[in-house]
Amino acid sequence: MTSSSNLHNLRVAIVGAGPAGIYAGNILTSAVHAAGGTVVIDLLESLPAPYGLIRYGVAPDHPRIKGIVNSLHEMLDAGTTRFIGNVEVGRDIALDELRERYDAVILATGAIRDAVLDIPGIDLPGSYGAADFVAWFDGHPDVPTEWPLDQREVAVIGNGNVALDVARMLAKHAVDLRSTEIADNVLAGLEASAVTDVHVFGRRGPADIKFTPIELRELGEVPNVDIVVHDEDFAYLEGLTPANNQLKVMLRILNSWRTRESTGASRRLHLHFYHSPVEVLGEERDGAVHVSGLRFERTEPTGEGSAVRGTGEFREIAVQQVYRAVGYYGTPVVDAPFDERAGVVPNVEGRVKNAVATGDAQAPVVPGLYATGWIKRGPVGLIGHTKSDAMETIAHLVADAQAGVLPARRVDDDVLALLEEREVEYTTWNGWLALDAHERELGASHQHTRERVKVVPRDEQVRISRSGALVL
Repeated sequence: MTSSSNLHNLRVAIVGAGPAGIYAGNILTSAVHAAGGTVVIDLLESLPAPYGLIRYGVAPDHPRIKGIVNSLHEMLDAGTTRFIGNVEVGRDIALDELRERYDAVILATGAIRDAVLDIPGIDLPGSYGAADFVAWFDGHPDVPTEWPLDQREVAVIGNGNVALDVARMLAKHAVDLRSTEIADNVLAGLEASAVTDVHVFGRRGPADIKFTPIELRELGEVPNVDIVVHDEDFAYLEGLTPANNQLKVMLRILNSWRTRESTGASRRLHLHFYHSPVEVLGEERDGAVHVSGLRFERTEPTGEGSAVRGTGEFREIAVQQVYRAVGYYGTPVVDAPFDERAGVVPNVEGRVKNAVATGDAQAPVVPGLYATGWIKRGPVGLIGHTKSDAMETIAHLVADAQAGVLPARRVDDDVLALLEEREVEYTTWNGWLALDAHERELGASHQHTRERVKVVPRDEQVRISRSGALVL
């Protein structure tokens, strides 16, 4: 079989076709070619379509952010990386079977599950993870097509951009989403929404929010929605000098809302700071205990950075639904090392370690196995971090190939032969182009012209993709 002692005839599989995986493939191609080598890259994705959280994790009213798809499209359209969709590693093909066929495997599965919020009542009916709601309003094929928006008062726990996206989508009127790529079932669900008041709770103060200025400014521009803030939450800001211009802008926006008069809008979005969740309260309805409120402990700054402490003052706020947006948790790959505590693949600068905990410095590296993106470093950072992250991982992969420490391939058969033998209905790049064109045609023909209308059911996506093209 072929040895990987250099960069000639290198074969690499990347698991996950979100930005992390696509950037890794693009950077690897450039690095190998620059060194005079050759590389074949297969990008395996569990969903029928590429782009990961850019397609299924960004609110539909943010087309500016979705512009990132254009650059990702160009990378895949160049033909140097082969897209193989609707294939789940650990179900359709084992990790060991990939490692037999490739010199190296890069894990780029990201983080799509919600982090745990360990408080009493968090599992009551009416309590949800933000990631599940985001997946629903983004038309993810593996979540129910309907979402219960039958309550008036809703809480969102968290002070990051995901919390803000969730709150905005809950408060926004469906009519203002008709021009987006939102799926028809999601639009219908939002049109029937009973929500009138959305409460966003942060454990820290206004100076420690994790929003971006653009996200915050856009919140105040949502039609027919009043923003409500509370003067008591700004008492600790007296004499504070913002640490940077970004924070200065956000505090200016928040302070402007303090003096804004109510417009009598039909919906309200309340921002609460210095509230640490203690318990989700419940009451019996329809023969079961459902969410009825939230209990918080009021917090205050300790004076040491952004740290806060409890004041001993407890408050209860009536809500009938709760969404926790306290972070994402990594998506493990079957048979790959995984740190359950941190929610990442244990690694050293992208080289995967055969360890349960990332803190085990003595754990050996798994030859030929790498990680990049959120599954490598946790769910922090933006697209720019994903690029630099991939560069670090790829630098080590290339160095290992040049040093001759990658394991030799034991099987030279094309992975597609194995998938076809197992009758796996994989999708391809040309198949995605067919699905993309189909969604755009749906948008153009819609009564409210849109860029696209997403096809949601997995089987329908696969059917359109496979009938469109199977040329690789």
